[in-house]
Amino acid sequence: MAVNAAERHAMDRALHLAARGPRGANPQVGAVLLSPDGRVIAEGWHHGAGTPHAEVDALSKLAPGEAGGATAVVTLEPCNHTGRTGPCAVALIDAGVARVVYALDDPGVASGGGAERLRSAGVDVESGEQADAAHALIAGWLTAQRLGRPHVTVKWAQSLDGRAAAADGSSQWITGPAARADVHRRRAEADAIAVGTGTVLADDPALTARDGDALLPHQPIPVVIGSRPTPSDAAVHRHPHTPLFFDTRDLRAVVADLHTRGVQSLFVEGGPTLASAFIEAGLADRVLAYIAPVLLGGSRLALTDIGVGSIDEARRLTVDEWLPLGDDLLAIAHPAHATDPAEDPQNEGAA
Repeated sequence: MAVNAAERHAMDRALHLAARGPRGANPQVGAVLLSPDGRVIAEGWHHGAGTPHAEVDALSKLAPGEAGGATAVVTLEPCNHTGRTGPCAVALIDAGVARVVYALDDPGVASGGGAERLRSAGVDVESGEQADAAHALIAGWLTAQRLGRPHVTVKWAQSLDGRAAAADGSSQWITGPAARADVHRRRAEADAIAVGTGTVLADDPALTARDGDALLPHQPIPVVIGSRPTPSDAAVHRHPHTPLFFDTRDLRAVVADLHTRGVQSLFVEGGPTLASAFIEAGLADRVLAYIAPVLLGGSRLALTDIGVGSIDEARRLTVDEWLPLGDDLLAIAHPAHATDPAEDPQNEGAA
């Protein structure tokens, strides 16, 4: 049975509810329960590890038997395992829910399979509704589950002719205030932000997420990668979080280490050497290219060697969005032929 208008509206609401939950070891999930005639009768979301999952949170707001014949609209496939809480699939079955509409399959080996359990109990199940929006919300958690590393966004700013700096090395500011504000908002959405030691020495970045001069509520953990020493008075040492330093060229070891620390999303800020290394290693799940309508010429390219020797080896991207930001343009893209990093051949061996 096709998804109806009431269910689509409920999924919009469920995604909004999911975003209220904290980012962490568990995914952000929202749920809306509809009566047989399409009215919203309960809502819920996951409030954090150890608390009831979204479906159970919604069911808890109903009297016994009130969910009979209802439809549950959920942003992630109801789980099928017992951890600190019981299986949501069983809770829905026991409550008498007749139909479940969800956005994304649960990739967990232990937690997945809820849809099949529901179908086996006679519940009608529909999947894939607003999957892209649900994926964007929990991309970090999904990558951590599938690949054992954070979801990596590689960002750079460039002139129209592909330069990251002028001939003398100056780069502030290639882009305008709207683009810079967008960068800070996206920094605040990440668990960690990474730069190379060359960027620390050249630009002395604070690596904070700001709104003007004020710090945003969430600050990413600063990560510095490279073998050159960082001055003791560098701005990164004044960050609200203690910086992490990695004296290594092995980026797979870096992201594996960050994964053990609970980092699910990494924002790679630069410079060109580090951004290129992440792309060459097949670790870039998303690319943000801020393009300014200026020409700089010279040799200071936004990217250096990414392991492409011929046009046949080009790293193909699929553009998700072109976003105007004042006079600048943001290209948001991901590796071509992949809906998520686990399906991208350029990410082979990324775990």
